[in-house]
This record gives sequence, structure tokens and C-alpha cells, in this order.
Amino acid sequence: MRILAVDIGEKRIGVALSDALGWLATPLTVITYKKREEGLAAIAELVRTHQVGQVIVGYPRSLNGTVGPQARQVDKFVAQLRARLEVPIVLWDERLSTAQAERLVHETGRSVQRERIDALAAAVILQSYLDAQRH
Repeated sequence: MRILAVDIGEKRIGVALSDALGWLATPLTVITYKKREEGLAAIAELVRTHQVGQVIVGYPRSLNGTVGPQARQVDKFVAQLRARLEVPIVLWDERLSTAQAERLVHETGRSVQRERIDALAAAVILQSYLDAQRH
């Protein structure tokens, strides 16, 4: 079963996809949207296109673990996403995923567009989830 992960931002959504065995996360795309409906529709289309069996949503807790304004926005987005999808949706702690993605890019020495970091952050979130499921 393939698993899709999303890193939801105010203007962009980073997206990553697992392999069919659920071992490896790969950055897939970045969805740019102006209205929430556009982002929801794009995710639903990716779920259909890639025959996804589960969606992981990066949940932005604060560093001390509390739920802040950003997490509440993700909660609203996820509530609307649940109404559109028939697959399970799991919230997964995304603390420091963007920082980790930026560090990975820096370590490679390659130049990467800011938008691609969003997809890489989604892959970091997804890989964390996949690794936790195996242990």
C-alpha cells in the first residue's frame, strides 16, 4: 500500500509518496494554492492517481509539544480532507521537519528551490512515520 504525506502550509503543500512496500519516502510535488478548496482537491486527485491507502499529515506542534495556532489551522484542513477521502488520515508530529530538510539539502551542496524543500519536508515526515511503523 502506498502512503502519501503532506506538509500543509498557508500557500504551499509539500507532498511525498512511499514505495508500494512502505519502506521509502520520496518527495513527489508541491501544491501551490490560493484557496483551501484547491489544496484539498489536489490532494484528493493525488490519492486517486497513486492509489494511496493512507494519508499522513504533518502536525505542527510547538517545540514544547503544545497545540498552537498553526496546528489548529491544520486541524481545520484535515477535517475538510476527511470529508473528501475514504482512506485513513493520520496526524504525525512534524517538529523540525523543515529544518531537517534544509539541512539535508545543505549537506548535498546542491541548490534547491524553496518550494522543493516543502516536498522534501513531507518526505522527512513520511520517512519518520514509516520507520516508526517498522519498529
